[in-house]
Amino acid sequence: MPVDFPSVIAASTRWLIRAYPAAGGTMNAVLAEAQARQAATVAAWLRYPTAVDAGLLSLVGPGGSARLDWVVGADTSDLEDEEYAWRTWVDEVVVSWAAALLVVPALAAAAVSALSGSEHAATPVDFRRLTSPGENDRRAAPLLRHPDFLRPVVELHKRELLVRLRSRPVSTE
Repeated sequence: MPVDFPSVIAASTRWLIRAYPAAGGTMNAVLAEAQARQAATVAAWLRYPTAVDAGLLSLVGPGGSARLDWVVGADTSDLEDEEYAWRTWVDEVVVSWAAALLVVPALAAAAVSALSGSEHAATPVDFRRLTSPGENDRRAAPLLRHPDFLRPVVELHKRELLVRLRSRPVSTE
């Protein structure tokens, strides 16, 4: 797996957490980040299903967070270099798909199921915080799982996600 692939997952996770922060407290922050990371991982694995796909990402780059920042109304005009740098590793499609997975449990389950047999899922990975969030998970990340707040981000690439999953009957409401 190319070294850039984990950077895209980490940056996409960080963008989600910055745009939709956890409820107060360290434990909530950790739980929210775990959920965002699982969603970004599943989304990235679906978006770039093979090592070759992930390698191509290294050549063309992920695109950055500019459009996502605009969609959520974030003012990024005065960012310091170190704050701007990680945003260049954000993949808009990965974030959009991750947002969809966070707000629609049936879609998350279908996405995780679609990964079975993929190159990335060679060893079993537990995505329970994404597919079956407990009460603590939900309390920790009310904004990160709120369909109305995430709708503008989800709508950017939801159609492509549904095509990738070949599961149009899954309810997205």
